[in-house]
Amino acid sequence: MVSLADLVLVVHFLFVIFVVGGFLAVLLGAWRGWVWVRHRCFRQLHLAAIGFVALTSTAGYICPLTILEDRLRGVSAAPRQGFIARWISHLLYYDFPEWVFTSVYLLFGLLVLATYWLVPPGSRRKGC
Repeated sequence: MVSLADLVLVVHFLFVIFVVGGFLAVLLGAWRGWVWVRHRCFRQLHLAAIGFVALTSTAGYICPLTILEDRLRGVSAAPRQGFIARWISHLLYYDFPEWVFTSVYLLFGLLVLATYWLVPPGSRRKGC
């Protein structure tokens, strides 16, 4: 049975996929001429997502999804996870000093910001 903590973990994983995959999609889409990678809503949400990660890390805060998952699992007990949750956890969480993560998030945020200017979003005709 899937627990609420497992669902939060999957949402967290999808958020990471959106941030990393979105960046790769913009680069590939600019090269291949994909119009959707220049959609203003997509680009603003993508920039806001990595901006949130970089700012919370720089401020020394723990990701709210990590906090929620820990609370749902009960931090004092060893987490009981299903097969998929256990593997997603291994992909998301690493044992490095906090400054390493902050540096990576800031650098990645700057790369996303650079692509916002190098591959600018389209006009505001529709949507955002």
